Amino acid sequence: MSSQELKLNNDSFLLSETDEKGIIRFANEEFCEFAEYKLEELIGKPHNIVRHPDMPKAAFKDLWQTVQSGKPWKGFVKNKTKNGNYYWVFATVFPFKSCDGSKGYISCRRMAAQSEIDKYEQLYKTME
Repeated sequence: MSSQELKLNNDSFLLSETDEKGIIRFANEEFCEFAEYKLEELIGKPHNIVRHPDMPKAAFKDLWQTVQSGKPWKGFVKNKTKNGNYYWVFATVFPFKSCDGSKGYISCRRMAAQSEIDKYEQLYKTME
């Protein structure tokens, strides 16, 4: 199976919400479209269902340490799709506490500039 890059456009806005363990509670329609999953297939699944194997573990270690300390995290992420394709995003992950007291994370993703994709693609090859 050949892997094809899916490109976000300037108006793309991918949104998902997880519980504090990274289990998906919500994803907007555009996230589902790019991930090539139906919403029902994502709800209740670990968010790393879209983690691309090219992403270094160190990037996600940094993400988790940052958001678990109560701070937002920003970074460039390569995600995989259900059908074996991939897409790059600039992601911001916000920790939050809902009205019922439960904690979770909201991830907002926008189009990544090609220059940043090129930079991070090379950098991530050097990381574990």
